[in-house]
Amino acid sequence: MSPEGPAFTDQRVHRCFPAGGMLSLISALKMEEDASLFPEGELLDGVPLVEGEKDKLEDAEFEVEPLPLEAEGRANLGCHSPQKERIADAEGRKKKATVQERMEALYLRKNLSHLDKLHEEKDLFIQKTREELRACRQRMDLITKQQESMAAKVAAEREAKNTAAVGRLQAASRRLCMELESERAQQQKTQATLKESENTMWHLEIREGQLEDVRRAAQEEAAAVRRHLQVQAAEQLRKEKETLRTVERSRLLRVRKSAYLQKEHGLRHQKLVEDAQKNHRVAVKFLKASLGRIRERERKEELESREQMQRRMDAVLALKNSITANRETLRKFQVRGQARAELAEQKAQAEKGAILAQGGDAFKHLFHQRRRQELEAQKRAFEEEQKLRKQEIVHRILKEEAEEEDRRKKRHPPTKPEGRRTVRDKTWSYISDFCEGKSAAVTPCRPLENDTFAHPKTPWLVEAISSDSVQVDPGNVNWEDETLAEPEISGLWNEDYKPYQVPKEDVDRKPVGGTKMDKDILARTMEQLRGTVIHKQVVSGREFKGRPFNSKPKLIHFKDFDIGKVYKKKITLINATYTINYCKLVGVSEQLKDFIHVDFDPPGPMSAGMSCEVLVTFKPMTNKDLEGDVSFLAQTGEFSVPLKCSTKKCSLSLDKELVDFGSYVVGETASRIITLTNAGGLGTRFKFLLASESCEMDISQSVLKISSVFTYEDKSFYEKVTTSFSEQHVEGNVSSPIEETSQKESGKLDSKEQEEGRPADSEGVTMTTIVNIPPSEEQTEISLGEIREGEIGPFSSIKVPVIFTPVLPGAVHTRFKVVFKNPQCPTLCFRVIGVAIDVPVWVPKPNVDLKICMYDRLYQDSVLVHTRSKAALRLKFEVCKELRGHLELLPEMGYIQALSSYSVQLKFLPRHSLPEDAGKYFDKESRVLEAPMTIRVADQTKPVGFTVHAIVTTSDMELSPSEVDFGYCTIYEAVRTQVSLCNHSLLPQEFGFVGLPKFVDIQPNDGFGTILPLETLQLDVVFQPTKARDYNFELVCKSEINRCFKLTCRAMGVHPPLELSHYQIKFAATSLYDTSVATLYVINSHVSVNALIHSVPRVGSEEACPVGPTSFEFLLSPDLPITISPSVGTVCPGKRCLVQVAFQPVLPSKLIQQEAFQALTKEAEGKLSHKDMAPQRKDLQRQSVSTLRLQNRDRLFRASSNQPPEQQKQDLRCSSHEDQVARATLVRSFPGKFDKFVIPCVVASGDIQDRKGMEPLSFSPHNTLYLELWCPAVAPSIVVTSNKGTTISNFGHIAVGHCGVKKVSIQNISPEDLAVEFSMLNPNGPFVLLNPIRKLLAGETQVLALSFSPRESVLAQEALDIITKRGTLSLTLVGTGVASMITCSIEGDVLNMGYVIARESVSSGFKLQNNCSLPIRFSLQLDSLSSTRAKARQQLPQFLTSRAKRAEVVGVQNHSGQSVFSVVPVEGVLEAGGAQDFTVTFSPDHESLYFSDRLQVVLLEKKISRQILLKGAAREHMMFVEGGDPLDVPVESLTVIPALDSEHREEAEELKPILVTLEYLQLDVDMPAPPATRELHVGCIRTTQLSPKKTVEFSLDSITSLQHKGFTIEPSRGFVERGQTKTISISWTPPADFDPDHPLMASALLQLRGDVKELYKVLFVAQVVSSPGGHRSLST
Repeated sequence: MSPEGPAFTDQRVHRCFPAGGMLSLISALKMEEDASLFPEGELLDGVPLVEGEKDKLEDAEFEVEPLPLEAEGRANLGCHSPQKERIADAEGRKKKATVQERMEALYLRKNLSHLDKLHEEKDLFIQKTREELRACRQRMDLITKQQESMAAKVAAEREAKNTAAVGRLQAASRRLCMELESERAQQQKTQATLKESENTMWHLEIREGQLEDVRRAAQEEAAAVRRHLQVQAAEQLRKEKETLRTVERSRLLRVRKSAYLQKEHGLRHQKLVEDAQKNHRVAVKFLKASLGRIRERERKEELESREQMQRRMDAVLALKNSITANRETLRKFQVRGQARAELAEQKAQAEKGAILAQGGDAFKHLFHQRRRQELEAQKRAFEEEQKLRKQEIVHRILKEEAEEEDRRKKRHPPTKPEGRRTVRDKTWSYISDFCEGKSAAVTPCRPLENDTFAHPKTPWLVEAISSDSVQVDPGNVNWEDETLAEPEISGLWNEDYKPYQVPKEDVDRKPVGGTKMDKDILARTMEQLRGTVIHKQVVSGREFKGRPFNSKPKLIHFKDFDIGKVYKKKITLINATYTINYCKLVGVSEQLKDFIHVDFDPPGPMSAGMSCEVLVTFKPMTNKDLEGDVSFLAQTGEFSVPLKCSTKKCSLSLDKELVDFGSYVVGETASRIITLTNAGGLGTRFKFLLASESCEMDISQSVLKISSVFTYEDKSFYEKVTTSFSEQHVEGNVSSPIEETSQKESGKLDSKEQEEGRPADSEGVTMTTIVNIPPSEEQTEISLGEIREGEIGPFSSIKVPVIFTPVLPGAVHTRFKVVFKNPQCPTLCFRVIGVAIDVPVWVPKPNVDLKICMYDRLYQDSVLVHTRSKAALRLKFEVCKELRGHLELLPEMGYIQALSSYSVQLKFLPRHSLPEDAGKYFDKESRVLEAPMTIRVADQTKPVGFTVHAIVTTSDMELSPSEVDFGYCTIYEAVRTQVSLCNHSLLPQEFGFVGLPKFVDIQPNDGFGTILPLETLQLDVVFQPTKARDYNFELVCKSEINRCFKLTCRAMGVHPPLELSHYQIKFAATSLYDTSVATLYVINSHVSVNALIHSVPRVGSEEACPVGPTSFEFLLSPDLPITISPSVGTVCPGKRCLVQVAFQPVLPSKLIQQEAFQALTKEAEGKLSHKDMAPQRKDLQRQSVSTLRLQNRDRLFRASSNQPPEQQKQDLRCSSHEDQVARATLVRSFPGKFDKFVIPCVVASGDIQDRKGMEPLSFSPHNTLYLELWCPAVAPSIVVTSNKGTTISNFGHIAVGHCGVKKVSIQNISPEDLAVEFSMLNPNGPFVLLNPIRKLLAGETQVLALSFSPRESVLAQEALDIITKRGTLSLTLVGTGVASMITCSIEGDVLNMGYVIARESVSSGFKLQNNCSLPIRFSLQLDSLSSTRAKARQQLPQFLTSRAKRAEVVGVQNHSGQSVFSVVPVEGVLEAGGAQDFTVTFSPDHESLYFSDRLQVVLLEKKISRQILLKGAAREHMMFVEGGDPLDVPVESLTVIPALDSEHREEAEELKPILVTLEYLQLDVDMPAPPATRELHVGCIRTTQLSPKKTVEFSLDSITSLQHKGFTIEPSRGFVERGQTKTISISWTPPADFDPDHPLMASALLQLRGDVKELYKVLFVAQVVSSPGGHRSLST
């Protein structure tokens, strides 16, 4: 035992029991423990608390509760009560003891659990130790046995004197001894351990015995806890059941409430529906009325729109006619104008020639002349326009005066203020002045801004136009809408107008600007104020002098402004003084106030160096330069910022005045650039001229005046006016300059006019530049480039090339000048100089032609160079840089000797980049290369050139398409596609497809051949896969130069799950309408998915198809002559399905219809010619046959064209027999036909029987098989000659049991004799071949007899095949068996004649209808008159032999021997679809209720079609009673009843009984059943006898007693009219005292009063049954 054990136990106990309540018990336990066996640490260490115990420890019940708040309060207040303190101490000790006991119990339970665990461990350890001890003893026994055997072996070896073996055995014996010793030691050790463990087990058992009471207490406590938990669970279950019942009741309440709400909702909804329907009806009524009104309005609008549309159409037609007429008129005027223009042109040319002959300037003269003519035309047009305007004004003034006069009559407006001229007065004064010839100065409406410009006086035309444009806005003039008679002040002429009275306070008001004295006073005051503001600034003894604020920038400059735009600039004012300063805006200069606006917000005091911003806005109104200042006021004085506004100006200059080319060889071309720069903001037009060319500036003052005075709108108006004048001026015979300008712009001027420099006006430009260029035929060596004239924009420059091309050796110099359209721009001049020298080397063959060359092929040639120099020269051969990668001159450098030649090698290897590299030297359309080569000579500036010509073509061949997708292809078929091979070369090429895979073939010629230039060949590529996989391969086409062209192909090989035994069927030659049959198999060889055994079906590289039933379907087009049976089926794995393919060639229906139409045409033509033969018999000898046919045909076509198309179609449609005739004709002349069909067969996994309904299987489009059919058709060997060749024999309608015979003629049209066989007809069928034949000779005709004997009403059809070795002729036999079908008007086949007075008769009728298509013979027979009647009467009556059948078919008959029933007519014929009326008469001769007979309708003398049962009853008196249960038999007695007198008869009739049985059906005891009911019928017979009584009265007594027994009878009494019947209803409900075991019986007397009195005793028998017609119910 460890000495630390007790200490550890004490610590553990103190930790578990902080209060120390049961230390004595714990110490006793420690004293009893054996320190050597169980240290306390071993008992408590590592023993975890049970979860439940942890929870209990953590529970609030086991925690020490704090003191109550009241106790704390009292303790704090110092109020201590001794008694209360004792009570509190006792309660604390009690709680403390309870907690200590619980903790002690918990500790004991832990010890018990630990002891149990130790006991189990020690027990297991003892068992293991014992096992080890047993194993050790077994080993020791084994070693002992081995020692004994070893000793025996040693003795044996010693005897054998085997020393080595003895030594070895002794060593083994010693080893066994050592092992035995070690085992003995191990056994002792194990025994000690086992003994120690057993001692420990004994101590544990002793300790468990000591704690047995604790264990038992713990078990009892656990049992109590379990019982407590069970009680709690039962209580919880009870509460849950109560809750469940409460929830169920709530649910039922909610259900009832929802049902009630639903019912209310239904009622509400029904009411709403009814209201909605009612409202709907009302709405429909109003809607119909509204729709009627709307339709009426729409109809009226439609009529109006139609009328309006008609008016529009009429107007459009009139406009169209007017436009056509105007076009004709305009065309005439244009022709006249062209003629006049030609005359004017001729006249102008003549004048021009005359002036040129005199040495004058013809162009200038013609221009001035045309200008004068134009101005005169404008003047005349303006005068005419002024006259028209004057007339309009006068007319409107007169009209307005008349209106004003009318207005003045109606009302008297106030007098107008005098001293002010109105518009009308001004107009009248203008007209008077104009008529007098004065030029009235009209004041414009708005001031003109060009007062500062000094221009010469404008001519009269310009003044007139300007005055008119000022008075009237030319763009917005509308003389029709303007009214001149208006007051000058709005509202002045109104009736409620009152003159304005000037208020008194405003009479002495001064002018707005003030007087001059006021202005002077104001100026002096402002100067004084400024003087007080400005003062000197002195800082640190230094006075500031100078500008107080510096502006950045120093000058506000608005350059190159445009009128109408707004320009803004910001300036920054910086305080340049020593200290704080202020700044204030004073204003701008006087001349800038209308254009400059300054935005400046004074910033207040500004320190030195601070700045502020000023925004200056410039809005130009005039196109002139402006200068001024913006003035500011600072604290130290005034300062200003200069402002300048500059208009756009031209600033033109040249970059050089001398262009020196230097020395160049003759033939070379050099270029220099001279730049014209405009540094100003105004653009102008320029033109480069030679210095010797003259340039004259002519400015039209009038037009310039217009452009300067008018605004933009006025200019456009003036241009319109002048244009109209020039168009209208025809008398002048001179075209206007505007027309010349348009002609010049459209390129219609000839070159001569362009050289002479015709003037060009554009956009109203008035300055005209006339350039006189002297004709020069010599070529100028120094010239300008393409840019010689044009527009130069502001701030831009234009580069003009100067080209020097020396022609002759020597120095060359030329002077040029630049003139400008702007007169303010001066003319600029520059000089060009150059020197030309000659060359000594030349090439005799300047053009080297290489013919047609291919790309990437080498071509060579030699070029010869000559020299005239007397010294050797160094040559350098150069190729233009664009062609250096394609052309090569070898050697690149060489020396040519004096007066000799030199040969250079030319190598041409064109690359594919030649078209892009060569650029302009190569024409892509013609493929022609013109390459300039250069030979540079030392000390020679001008190189020697020659040109290489070649037509370069490609060697490309194109395969189209470049990619071929064969798609999905099965291994049983081949796919063919076409590929185009195009030769893009200009040379023929040989080609061939090499290295083809085995599954690809190319035709024709196996893919080899020669293709011509630019030719396209069509090649067939055939692909047939060998197995299922993805195919991606390339086909290589090689040309003769070993170029490869690849064709990319891809396909998907498919191995379908099914295969066909034959993929191609070749039918034998088959006659028309004959059938050839071939068979094949659909095989399913897919039995395993193991790909190692065989190739499995799959699509490409996808998964293999599943093994199982596989379905197929052949897809046939409906118009093919092919039949496949079965077309749909399923094949199981390893099986095959037989499929029959039938080929039956037929003639197309369209061909048959055409032949029939031609036959009809010929027939109609023959009839028409037959009709016209009589009048034309005399003319037949004169006319030829062909002419007659043509005439007849024309008549036929005219007759047919007169008929409507519907009638013609009906004529052709109704002649279906003609189709058969036409078909027979075509069959005889059929030349033969060969067709080839491909039938697809789709495949799907699964059985067709497994599909749901009509749902189709999922057929895969990739697993499709194809069947190819070769179908040759020939003419038949046997044809039908009867009935116009038709093969259908229709027997028509044949009555059942009859026979019809038809004959058919057949002919052998083949050249050989044929053996004939016939197919088997149905032995049980109606058709029979009467005379079969065996042989049919060539050309022979035989007649076949066929019969049709129907046995039933059916449409019969069979095929009779006439079989020969050359084909089969099929005859179709059709017939209809017609059975007699009639209908009777009697329902139920029972005719009841009712009640009749004996010895009277009554009649009734019925009708028979024939519904078949044949007439039928009929006869009517009564069973009472049958010959078998006497035999039937010898038998017993039916009521004796059968209870179910009481009555005989033939009932009671008359005593007189005559039949009680008779019918008329008895026999006859019913026509097809006809009807026959029959009358049945009932004549009884005595009283009986059982008169009956049967009427049979016999058709065709053998068939009984109908059986009608006739019934009737007879009474001696007029009243009768029906109903109740039968009490007699329907057979009369053979005894004779004696006749009684009336008294005895009444007594006898009082005893007539009527039995009424009522059965009350009760199925459920809880639910009441409906009452049992029966009926009695009381009737009155209509009679022809005279009787005092017209009605029958009836009454039933004992109603009260019957009601007590549960019977209810209604009515109990009443009367019945003659021929009427009244029903007495009887119902019974069991009363409360009814005994179900005994039927209820009651009786009553029924009394009838008519011609006699009759009494009936009605006996009521009622009972309760449990089933309808079943057993009586038993009482419970």
